[in-house]
Amino acid sequence: MIFKKSIYNWLGLFAITLNLACNSHSNSGVPVIGFVDAFQDNTIEQAKIGFFDALRNDGFDEKKGTLKIIYRNAQGNIPTLTQIMKYFISQQVTLIGTNPSLSTITAVQNTKDIPIFMMVSPTPSLMKVNDAQNNPPPNLFGVGETLDYIDTSFLLIPKVIKPKSGRLRVGMIFNQSEPQSVESMDRIRKLANGNNIDLIIQPVNSTADVQLVTASLLSKNLDVFFANPDNIVFESFETIIQSCNQKNIPIFTSEAGLVERGALAAYGADIYQWGYQAGHEAAQFLKTKNTAGLHWEMVALRKKVFNPATAKKFGIIIPSNFQPVQ
Repeated sequence: MIFKKSIYNWLGLFAITLNLACNSHSNSGVPVIGFVDAFQDNTIEQAKIGFFDALRNDGFDEKKGTLKIIYRNAQGNIPTLTQIMKYFISQQVTLIGTNPSLSTITAVQNTKDIPIFMMVSPTPSLMKVNDAQNNPPPNLFGVGETLDYIDTSFLLIPKVIKPKSGRLRVGMIFNQSEPQSVESMDRIRKLANGNNIDLIIQPVNSTADVQLVTASLLSKNLDVFFANPDNIVFESFETIIQSCNQKNIPIFTSEAGLVERGALAAYGADIYQWGYQAGHEAAQFLKTKNTAGLHWEMVALRKKVFNPATAKKFGIIIPSNFQPVQ
């Protein structure tokens, strides 16, 4: 019995020590950032890099002991994303960095007190997180984007692509449960109708469905595939581009990061700079310890880019005002 009691006492002491160690950062004066990616993706990864580069340049560096980072990736699982948010709250993080929109929406749903700095997310109204008076959540900051840039990207298609026969046929997949994707799909449909383009759309519910849905779409005699701003498209882009290349179908997109991954051309935000802009605003909050004067911002830098290797592969000439990706 004495032995058991000693073990229980030791375990209790260990649990207390561990708890104090885990929570010591909340009392150390060092700001703590909880940063969450909704899934693993090479494009949105650039936003995270930009975010922490901005913080580092503003004097907040984990290696120098001026910042603590708790990083999590939900790997595309919504319940996991919710658990991550609850964990951040339990750890009393100073602020939450969210990337992309799924993370932002989940954060807003779970905390009204901790400042949230979003990136690779649409405007609060597009995410449908505004209140009845159309005011954004008071703790939401960072950088958002409207869908206006999609017009430029989509309307580049008829300027450089000749239809195989009759009207241009453009294919597109979209996630029915993602507000940004539904909004962009509706926008693109109107653009297509107004420019004599046949738009063939297939809904997709998860990354597991992408290969089969894309194959079905590509069987419909397409001229072009359009990769819209959709988290499933981001996450599954290598699957999409492999299927399109096999069918000799070029991909246009509204996301500059996807051009680096093999799409033909885009007009859209620089994802690294998007994260950098959000990180700089987060640094202002950390410096002042106050959100007064801060508000969510529109993305500042957009660019027209094309992939020279892809253009050569398809024999397509892109307008001279588009810059080649490195």
